[in-house]
Amino acid sequence: MTAEGARATALRWLDRPGDQGVTWGVPWPRGAVAPGTPFALTDEAGRDVPVQSWVSATWPDGSVKWSAHAAGAGPAAAGYRLEPGRAPAAPATPVTVTRDGGALAVTTGVVTWTIEESGPTLARSIARHTAGSTREIARDVRLVSLHQAGPTPDEGAAPPREQATGLVERVTVEQDGPVRAVVRLDGHHGGSHGGSHGGHHGGHHGGHHGGHHGGRLPFSVRLYFHAGAEAVRILHTFVWDGDPERDFLAGLGLRADVVMRDELHDRHVRLAGSGGFLTEAVRGLTGLRLDPGESARRNQVAGLPCGELAPEVASRLHLVPAWNDHTLDQSSADGFTLRKRTAEGHAWVTVPAGTRSAGYGYLGGVSGGLGFGLRDFWRLHPTRLDVRNAAAGSATVTVWLWSPSAPAMDLRFYHDGMGQDTFAEQLEGLAITYEDYEPGFGDPRGIARTHELTLRALGATPSAGELAGFAAAMNEPGLLTAAPARLREAGVFGVWEPPDRSTPARAAIEDRLDFLFDLYVREREQRRWYGFWDYGDVMHTYDADRHTWRYDVGGYAWDNSELSPDLWLWLQYLRTGRADVFRFAEAMTRHTGEVDVYHLGRWKGLGSRHNVQHWGCSCKQVRISNAAYRRFYHYLTADERTGDLLDELSAPEETFTVVDPRRKVREDVYTPDPSALSVGLGTDWGALAAAWLTRWERHGDERARDRLLGTMADIGALPRGFLTGEARLDLATGRFDTSADDIAVSHLSSLFGLPEICAELIDLVDVPGFERAWLEYCRLYLATPEQQEAEVGRRLDGISLIQAHSRLTAYAAARTGDAELAAWAWRRFARDEGDQLNTNPLQRQETWELTLVDGPHVLAPVREAAFVSTNDAAQYGLAAIHNLALIAEHLEEAGPEKGP
Repeated sequence: MTAEGARATALRWLDRPGDQGVTWGVPWPRGAVAPGTPFALTDEAGRDVPVQSWVSATWPDGSVKWSAHAAGAGPAAAGYRLEPGRAPAAPATPVTVTRDGGALAVTTGVVTWTIEESGPTLARSIARHTAGSTREIARDVRLVSLHQAGPTPDEGAAPPREQATGLVERVTVEQDGPVRAVVRLDGHHGGSHGGSHGGHHGGHHGGHHGGHHGGRLPFSVRLYFHAGAEAVRILHTFVWDGDPERDFLAGLGLRADVVMRDELHDRHVRLAGSGGFLTEAVRGLTGLRLDPGESARRNQVAGLPCGELAPEVASRLHLVPAWNDHTLDQSSADGFTLRKRTAEGHAWVTVPAGTRSAGYGYLGGVSGGLGFGLRDFWRLHPTRLDVRNAAAGSATVTVWLWSPSAPAMDLRFYHDGMGQDTFAEQLEGLAITYEDYEPGFGDPRGIARTHELTLRALGATPSAGELAGFAAAMNEPGLLTAAPARLREAGVFGVWEPPDRSTPARAAIEDRLDFLFDLYVREREQRRWYGFWDYGDVMHTYDADRHTWRYDVGGYAWDNSELSPDLWLWLQYLRTGRADVFRFAEAMTRHTGEVDVYHLGRWKGLGSRHNVQHWGCSCKQVRISNAAYRRFYHYLTADERTGDLLDELSAPEETFTVVDPRRKVREDVYTPDPSALSVGLGTDWGALAAAWLTRWERHGDERARDRLLGTMADIGALPRGFLTGEARLDLATGRFDTSADDIAVSHLSSLFGLPEICAELIDLVDVPGFERAWLEYCRLYLATPEQQEAEVGRRLDGISLIQAHSRLTAYAAARTGDAELAAWAWRRFARDEGDQLNTNPLQRQETWELTLVDGPHVLAPVREAAFVSTNDAAQYGLAAIHNLALIAEHLEEAGPEKGP
């Protein structure tokens, strides 16, 4: 793609259009867009659309690598064109942010949010502007939580619960228009309701901070405003810092007071069910013995003013109950219950239940009200929607991220250690259950979770169709994207190409890539991989005997990014543009970046290896917190929270002073030394390089650049290059000791993003010796033992996962133009020759098919592919994508008998 070709980029909606504002990212070829270049947006009819733009990454020459853009609310066109070099149109009514008297007023032209700069609210007031008038819709938007000092017992009374209101301690305006404004609020959930919250939230490193419980539960909330929008997106992240033995979160929610002005029969409650909405009036007129009139009944159900009522009904309205409170409780992915009551102190009346609520509601009347909801409501169970005091002048809605109806959140470790007090005993446990246990390491303190919510100030009760649209837009927010070919032309994210089904052999591999992705979509549904802490992850290994995944077996349970399923999914999205692949990868990024990684405390910046509990493994490593897994989502969406995760890795090398990941298996004597830190050149350095690269291209960070380029040069200077296995890093200089002359090869070194990041770096910068060192590793890993011995004086140990490593051979073949090496790569991809300990079953299965398993010996009927586990699937996907991009022309030359 030439610089001239970058003058305009076509954009399309990922899956559904958005009408309340949209933010997205676009990559540009190196040198095509100079810094400071403006961008203009036009719709398919050529009309200018106001757009706000900023740079999210740059190339080493300073040109724009990734730009981010925001458009405001309004009817969505089918497609758009983004043009660099032309000034953008200005919005008719821009977003503005003003400060006055210790508060911010953020106005979209349709709504104004008043935000105090500290205190117990996220917003003091939400007002809507209509036809020259302003009406307050809601007040005191706040965070609420419930805490108890012990778990909810199987029987008997639960411990007393204490309520807390979140305290905002700092407000930051990250963007202030004209099309998009972002306000960040930081604070904590902890402390007693109405009591002292004391202290500053910057000290989030364990310990006890006052209040009745041991943690403060720090949060960050971002409020997103777009020009012309009535809806505001809310991104809430909280970090768990409590003591899992005595702190039990019994409820976590967002609450707002809604101003109620209308007559009770003109007030409405709407709660989303599985397909439609519960349609209720606070005081119902339908079904009465006396008829209020057909128009009144019809209008009430439609949410319109009832108008004049029949006299015999109007005179008796005080005898018709007002339903003050409503609750929708999503206790699992398979069911929600509904109930309502006239007032506290009176019995609840049950309402017909359902399966999966869309998680959206409305409370208000014909003169306006508040729409509210939680994205992925049923997927993130236990969740709840509450309406209280709907018959009063001020009602309350609460969106519960953790339902108070559920047992309190229990984050204690799942077993007592079983006597594994020494490394020797722990290695024995690893041998039997694959669990790397160590006392005190299965600790959740520092993990996080992010939720997306919405509040919408409305001027009237919305229709059923409008409500359905609001819920759909919340659950699948609109995103503008460039086509795969356009993304590829920009030269980002290393080795991949759009699918090519031009030959039977290529089509067969594409079919298998589709099979694997569709399998995981099906498995997520069949196995119900949902829930507050679990949604977004997949399981590690299948148990064919029980026809289920090994959810209860040590290190075989939750995958936690093991062998890079994140990379596989994101590359598959880039090359296909499929919305379903994007949404799956998006959920995985939200999970693995938050739940599987520590964001405060002693392991901040490290992630946890796979386990029955996401935080349970004692192996804490940067291979899991890997920036390579988050960059895709951040650049494609300009998501600030993912940017926070990347910023947490600003100096990832410092984590190596905390814990030695090889402490249990070392044969040498080693203690982490800041002047000589042991860093593996595979999983460790690959993650460090991804973090440094991302820091450099996002922020122009010279320290990160120097450490990246310096360690690349040092690897090139090592006598054995990548074959050395590990090197000692001086934390002060950021450089490796290049005197080591060892050979140590691990089958895991290249399976956590190293081939992907090395390919990207080689294309990006020219560092003497680095490419040579990487190509040597790529050539020799799958070379014959005789060739290995001839070149380095010994046969390489640790050679396994042959198919996965075929992409290294393919890379060397492509860079050197070696056709024989390319044919060898395809043969190794197709046949896992000689790998007896780590045989990948995906090669042995001639036909990839699902098998139906039903009957009384399984919990529910399933369609299984027992030959697939996640290590296999992720690495098949990555190897297939790389090999097709690098050496597809040699696939047919390998011969049909050696095909995929």
